[in-house]
Amino acid sequence: MRALARTIALSLGLGLAAQMSLAAVDISPRPDLREVQAPDRAVIITRTLSPFAPPSSMRPQPRGSQTYQVAQAETLVSRGGIRFEPVLSAMTSPRPIERPRVRIVRPVATASAVRPLPGVSGRVAKLKGERICRDNSIRGRKISSIPGKLRGCGVRNPVQVISVDGVPLSRAATMDCDTARALKTWVQKGVKPAVGRLGGGVASLKVAAHYSCRTRNNRPGGKISEHGKGRAIDISAINLQNGRSLSVLTGWRDPVQGKVLKKMHKTACGPFGTVLGPNSDRYHKDHFHLDTARHGRGPYCR
Repeated sequence: MRALARTIALSLGLGLAAQMSLAAVDISPRPDLREVQAPDRAVIITRTLSPFAPPSSMRPQPRGSQTYQVAQAETLVSRGGIRFEPVLSAMTSPRPIERPRVRIVRPVATASAVRPLPGVSGRVAKLKGERICRDNSIRGRKISSIPGKLRGCGVRNPVQVISVDGVPLSRAATMDCDTARALKTWVQKGVKPAVGRLGGGVASLKVAAHYSCRTRNNRPGGKISEHGKGRAIDISAINLQNGRSLSVLTGWRDPVQGKVLKKMHKTACGPFGTVLGPNSDRYHKDHFHLDTARHGRGPYCR
């Protein structure tokens, strides 16, 4: 009997505990379902990035202006939470910036652009086409009268000659017009025929000296040289078209060049009153001295 009573009591206790457990479950708080209403229109975000602004993250930033349109297209609501899925609808990339076209303009050579002659100042070279001494074959420019530093020096109507009969001088030479005309005649009738086609012909005359207020051979107390009066010019070589030269110093005794130089020396007598060369004295071993001084007995040529 006692065992039956214990069994009945145990069964009643288990049943009461089960009912209390079920009641606790039914009354336990349950999270309410939150309803979120999806937006009825797309959200558009526009941002302009400056190319000079520092990046806000380590990822490379797009260059130029970028427009992002982000639409919240779908909203999912679940019992355990809310999840949004943004959809990238459009991204417009900027057009490349057109670089300005650069046009390179190169200078065009014109007839007025004259290359300066060796040893001739730019100012004189630009006057290449000026006629002087009333002769189209003599080119250069007129200059002011030159007063003499020594008694007997000076030139009343000097000119600077840069070419005669189409042959340029290595440097502008100051003289009077009588000497300029004599130089032109010598080049035309003496130098050019003597050279002929040798080395392609005459290219220019190398001027060793022209106007200089000094005594003869620079001797103290001597007479004033014809150079001091604008009546003389010294020529040390004839430059040829092929780049070579007929030098008075090295070519006078040469079997080929010597014949040409001696012929030139001879034809200078007449246009010039005085012609001195290597056979005259040691002062003229490397050039021809040509001046227009007149002597009573005719030209003095040595």
